[in-house]
Amino acid sequence: MSTVAVFLADGFEEIEALTIVDLCRRAGIRTITVSITEDRQVTGSHKIPVLADCLLKEVDFAGTDMLVLPGGMPGTLNLEACPYLMDRVKEFHADGKCISAICAAPTILAHLGFLNGRNACCFPSMEEQLADAKLSHEPVEVSDHITTSRGMGTAMELGLAIVERFQGKETADRLAQTVVYKRI
Repeated sequence: MSTVAVFLADGFEEIEALTIVDLCRRAGIRTITVSITEDRQVTGSHKIPVLADCLLKEVDFAGTDMLVLPGGMPGTLNLEACPYLMDRVKEFHADGKCISAICAAPTILAHLGFLNGRNACCFPSMEEQLADAKLSHEPVEVSDHITTSRGMGTAMELGLAIVERFQGKETADRLAQTVVYKRI
């Protein structure tokens, strides 16, 4: 069974993180929420407290198939300021393992040079930070093992793209229909 880890930092965008968790779990994908703080309770950018499944130091990265970086401010900055997480992101990229980022979080991947020459998208006000990418305005861009998305309004599309990657298009389409969502 595939495992997706969604990382939560104080100031994360709640809808972006939890939509992905919800859709993946509905599709039967083992999905864990991971606090990068020393506390399992993490507060989102809209002051919604969320209890993560585990702490960063408890994650079995060898048994994880995808890392998901939600956006939000200052959540994105807090993710990028976590050296242990950034080292794991670099390892995943070097190994060609799946990484996904939404909203402001694709800028983290751009700063690491992972988006150079790739189709990528992010939140409109952050697009200048993707200068070395092939900037897209699509809701979701899949470029090999890296998937990016634009923001809260594209969280459903990103969640379904992740489901499609691990469970196939038919499962993703059926799930979209089940939750009364018309895929773009």
